[in-house]
Amino acid sequence: MIALDTNLLVYAHREDSPWHEAAYERIRELAEGRAPWALPWPCLHEFLAIVTHPRIYRPPTPLATAIEQIEAWLESPSVVVLAESNGYWDSLRSLLERGRIEGPQVHDARVAALCVHHGVTELWTADRDFSRFRGLSVRNPLLD
Repeated sequence: MIALDTNLLVYAHREDSPWHEAAYERIRELAEGRAPWALPWPCLHEFLAIVTHPRIYRPPTPLATAIEQIEAWLESPSVVVLAESNGYWDSLRSLLERGRIEGPQVHDARVAALCVHHGVTELWTADRDFSRFRGLSVRNPLLD
């Protein structure tokens, strides 16, 4: 199962992104396909925070539009939403300790732990920081 990181969601949503078309197409392929794909809740939260932030985008995405976008992704019959459940803490603690993760890196560790915990085989991201988490295959589908 493939999971998506925040940056791909933002690129696919924001038409002013130089990566918009490629990201939009990758997500469309997943959403219209039959194979399960995943959206971690922390990435959806971060997507909302980024696209609606007036210091990041001028103009920012209106909240109603950002919510509609998330709802459109959640309508895909093959999407799986990743959330914390029993055993998640063990996955997170292990990644934090092995990688000596602290500060702002904890957010990435949280996403990685959710992926590992739920059996994600590959995380699609444009963020190279995820390569430090053993047990999680990472790929940037925008460079293919």
